[in-house]
Amino acid sequence: MQFSDKKSIIGMIHVQALPGTPNHKMGLSEISALAVKEAKQYERANLDAIIIENMHDVPYLKEHVGPEITAAMTIVAKAIRDAVDLPLGIQILAGANKEALAVARAANLDFIRAEGFVFGHVADEGYIDSCAGELMRYRKMIEADKVKVFTDIKKKHSSHAITSDVDIVETAHAAEFFLSDGLIITGTSTGKAVDIRELDALKDSLSKPILIGSGITVDNISEYWPFANAFIVGSHFKENGYWMNPVSDERLSVFMKKVEFLRSK
Repeated sequence: MQFSDKKSIIGMIHVQALPGTPNHKMGLSEISALAVKEAKQYERANLDAIIIENMHDVPYLKEHVGPEITAAMTIVAKAIRDAVDLPLGIQILAGANKEALAVARAANLDFIRAEGFVFGHVADEGYIDSCAGELMRYRKMIEADKVKVFTDIKKKHSSHAITSDVDIVETAHAAEFFLSDGLIITGTSTGKAVDIRELDALKDSLSKPILIGSGITVDNISEYWPFANAFIVGSHFKENGYWMNPVSDERLSVFMKKVEFLRSK
């Protein structure tokens, strides 16, 4: 996936709870059909890309998931890949980055979102160690070089006390050095806005694209527009702005009209 001067809007699909997880209710055909429906909504609204994520699989496993999750996400990803022409990515929670790469390779996806790429942090699931060396070797091993690896740094839902002496700019430079294809900056949790001071510090010091990964709304995107190459939007596109609700065509339309205005300036 390449970023252009127009800046990219990436819509989130929160895949329904998969087999083997506590909240699992739907069959895989129904889960896939719902994901395809939302993907087509995003395509009709002229978004630039889509990312799928197993967010309903709470509580998340740490760094690795079972083969049933990898297989199910492959089925869902392939159904979306066959239904829309937009660039498509995947994240598998929590920190199951090799599994995400495997799905991307099998389903012909364009990118993954990886957490725990450089340094370590304490997440809801426990201690997450850095994975860059192992992950990038795995990408080479399975011949997935065309799959971009976009990496969270100082990610949401996590404590970074153990790396408090390493600021976000140093962390970003480490991720660049370890071959990240793009850096994802988030707020403290899902739907929370990014600290604009962090973006300001990063803006002129990086060679890789910056993606804002949380908290973007129609009301604040103007403020964040100068600082990023792409915006990952999930909660705001859902009915009432809540991530568990269906995607709202009306909210999509209003948001993309604002984006068109910003692109025209």
